[in-house]
Amino acid sequence: MTAKRDDRPHASDPRVAAGRRRARRTALIVAVIAVAIYAAFILSGVATR
Repeated sequence: MTAKRDDRPHASDPRVAAGRRRARRTALIVAVIAVAIYAAFILSGVATR
């Protein structure tokens, strides 16, 4: 059995590009939420002093 390499989507495929945009947007949203939580913990430690 040989692997069919032509079945993979090509880099120029619009579906691949759209998937990359969605993945990048999701990663940015998760990063912003993580930074917001981190900042909230820092600020809550400063505010309670």
